[in-house]
Amino acid sequence: MKGFRLVAVTTHLNYSLNNLTHTIMQSTTVDKSTAKKEDTNFKLFNQLQSYEHEQIVICSEPSVGLKAIIAIHNTTLGPALGGTRMWPYNNEEEAIRDVLRLSRGMTYKAAISGLNLGGGKAVIIGDPRADKTEELFRAFGRFVDSLGGRYITAEDVGIDVQDMEWVNSETKYVTGIPKSLGGSGDPSPVTAYGVYMGIKACCKKAYDNDSVNGRKIAVQGAGHVSSYLCKLLAEEGAELFISDIYEDKVEELANEVNATVVDPDDIYGLDVDIFSPCALGGIVNDDTLDHFNCDIIAGGANNVLDEEDKHGQMLMDRGIIYAPDYVINAGGLINVASELEGYNPDRAHQKASKIYDTILDILEYSEENDTPTFVSSNILAEQRINNVGRIHRIYSSKSEFSGHIGEMYRGKQ
Repeated sequence: MKGFRLVAVTTHLNYSLNNLTHTIMQSTTVDKSTAKKEDTNFKLFNQLQSYEHEQIVICSEPSVGLKAIIAIHNTTLGPALGGTRMWPYNNEEEAIRDVLRLSRGMTYKAAISGLNLGGGKAVIIGDPRADKTEELFRAFGRFVDSLGGRYITAEDVGIDVQDMEWVNSETKYVTGIPKSLGGSGDPSPVTAYGVYMGIKACCKKAYDNDSVNGRKIAVQGAGHVSSYLCKLLAEEGAELFISDIYEDKVEELANEVNATVVDPDDIYGLDVDIFSPCALGGIVNDDTLDHFNCDIIAGGANNVLDEEDKHGQMLMDRGIIYAPDYVINAGGLINVASELEGYNPDRAHQKASKIYDTILDILEYSEENDTPTFVSSNILAEQRINNVGRIHRIYSSKSEFSGHIGEMYRGKQ
């Protein structure tokens, strides 16, 4: 491909990141005992250290309009798996902040879900409704392939099965490909099912009854995951209120599930039992937090808390149950991880159903230890990472991977 190149993060990257350090560090929990002294000459490396990332890769192919970033957070448990998001970010700072937070969340998501995978994520800067081309995604696939299996991609916001099929034309390190090619297809149904089970677990804790029948639920977003989730909730008798920035999408979904359409700016203040964020992250923030009038916040979006320490504690102080995002929306990761081992939809759904028990465990731990739920889930995830990490210090010629996943990365498909 003409002009194809891989640009890794080194000291000669010429990016305008003067303000990025403070932007990211303010929204991240940093372990003060391990944080390294900040060197103002290496601002981007400071961000990787604050999040404890292993690697970030900048991908550029001007001939097809590709501007992408791949972030690999932690590979202690296995290769980093995480979806690719396409979004019209306003600038590089927004894109890098998003990919660092998202990839970090994937590490915790895989760990607490019991998967032998690490955390990674990718973002493509562009409008998913206007900028998609086969050439762009094939170029991106070449960058993914150049990492040799350290990062495996999948679908995320703004990406569909067709996009993953184009990526798959250039690399085998991709999941969520069409069923006709041996994949699992769209992971949204399993993601939604996991969110549904997580919502029921929160109801069990809040009301001592896990039914959503008659519960008023505000759903933010009308995308793939939200659509499947709303259908599950409606089938059980929930009263739904839905908002989305795209009027055509929200009207269609509302008609299908007999829901009330709400203006995006009004969704936060509704008097409901449950608020379910299923769009972009950062929606629990200084501007919105006082508006919430619900018992539970549980949905499919990533990075729901704009500042984890601050806003997680504030939700706890207000008595609002918060289902940690990377736990409740882990169904998609569980689905594509199952694809790597030989996809079986029943097995994927069965594993996703365990999100119910995981959420209950986190809520119990949070109550017993008087800690916000996101702290509790982080602690439980880190325990598994640390325990497995100690085992990996023992040399074994075959210890890097096991089973079907290991065979895949040795080219024994």
